[in-house]
Amino acid sequence: MQGSSRRVVFIDRDGVINVDLWKYVEFWEEFRFEEGVLDALKELTDQGFDIFIISNQAGVGDGVFTEAAMWDVHEKMVAELGRHGIRILGAQYCTHGKTETCDCRKPKTKLLERAVHGISFDKKKTFFVGDKISDLEAGKNFGVKTILVRTGYGRKAEQQLTEALRPDYIVNNLKKAVPFIVKL
Repeated sequence: MQGSSRRVVFIDRDGVINVDLWKYVEFWEEFRFEEGVLDALKELTDQGFDIFIISNQAGVGDGVFTEAAMWDVHEKMVAELGRHGIRILGAQYCTHGKTETCDCRKPKTKLLERAVHGISFDKKKTFFVGDKISDLEAGKNFGVKTILVRTGYGRKAEQQLTEALRPDYIVNNLKKAVPFIVKL
C-alpha cells in the first residue's frame, strides 16, 4: 500500500456486540451489550481503529420490523458507545429478506465494500469478527482475516467449521479478540 494506511476492523452486531435474543432485536429496550464489549471497543478506538459494523438485518425485508426501527436501535447503540469514548466509523446493514436475492447479504461482500469505499487500508492487517459462518465467509470472500467469537451463534458455528472455513482465531468473545486485532 502506498501512503498512510488506516487500521480497519469489521464487526458483526447481533451475537458479537449485543446479546443475541434468538429473535430480532426490534427495540432499544431489548438491546444488551455482550460482556466485555465496551472495554473491547474502547481499546480498539484508543488504538486508532476504524470500526465498521456489518450486519444482516433480514427482519426488515421480512416485515418483522421497520428500517426506521432498525436505525433507531443503531443510533441509540452508537450514542451509548459514544458516552464510553467509543467511535464507530460506520455501519452497513443488509435489510433484504432472507429469501430475497441481493448483492449485499453476507456472505457476499457488498456491505464491506461500501463501508470502506475510498479508504486506504491493508486487507492483510484487517479482521472481520463474527459469530456465524456467513461472517467468516464474508471476511474470506473479501480477503481479510477472520475471528469467530463463541457468543451468539458462535458455538454452533464452531461445530460446523470446515477446513476451508477455519478462521484465523476462535475466541470466547470480542474482548478476547482484541489482542489479536491490535497485534497485527
